[in-house]
Amino acid sequence: MPELPEVETTVRGLRPVLMGQRLARVEPRRADLRRAIPPDLRQRMTGATVTALGRRAKYGLIDTDRGDTLIFHLGMSGRWRVDPAELLPHDHLLIETDDGRTLALHDPRRFGSLDLLRTEAIEDFAAFRALGPEPLGPDLTPDYLVGKLAGRIAPIKLLLLDQRIVAGLGNIYVCEALNVARIDPRAPGGSLTKARLGRLVPAIRSVLESAIEAGGSTLRDYARPDGELGYFSKQFRVYGREGEPCPCGRGVVLRQVDGGRSTFWCPACQK
Repeated sequence: MPELPEVETTVRGLRPVLMGQRLARVEPRRADLRRAIPPDLRQRMTGATVTALGRRAKYGLIDTDRGDTLIFHLGMSGRWRVDPAELLPHDHLLIETDDGRTLALHDPRRFGSLDLLRTEAIEDFAAFRALGPEPLGPDLTPDYLVGKLAGRIAPIKLLLLDQRIVAGLGNIYVCEALNVARIDPRAPGGSLTKARLGRLVPAIRSVLESAIEAGGSTLRDYARPDGELGYFSKQFRVYGREGEPCPCGRGVVLRQVDGGRSTFWCPACQK
């Protein structure tokens, strides 16, 4: 599933194509993805001008001068294709701009979503109401995590995946950040001291920023809007590296499955 770096990379790839452009054609090519596509999306978006592009957690945002925001989620296999040579069966939303550019939202598994809200009502969007702070923003601090994790006995790995605690973190980057911070993913969240959380916050930011710079991680379906793959998978420290040496030089990467997700860590350096 595309995680925060992949969505951020996608938004950055769409920005030079869409920013300031009038949408000459907006055509949903089916009635639903994971849920129904707004039936008035074509009417409200066609003829509008894009005024901003952004991201909240794992959702991309496209604002228009009509006061509407298109919210997209890439689901398991979604990606935007820019100026495709031909349309494919799973191109479910087509956008054409006044200057002749074409974008297609491609989603073979149809686990993604499209929603259209008034921009001023974005924070009332059901998926956004309970979200925690953005991991790259100023509100994620060691003090914040101390308060949120106090008394929690669940493993820190699972707590970091809780979008109510931190928005946008996914399995890959939590495994990587915990390794950088030298924290055992199985450690109870409430047992971590402020000093250890002081290592975790910059580790999260460093991993995400490196992943964004590399264009995200392509493990299966993901590609950037320009068609390029994400290359952060070449830099994985532990994720997907079961049985291989940890970069610390003292241990071998282990793997266990919790709730259908694989956790990768090094028992030598992550205590």
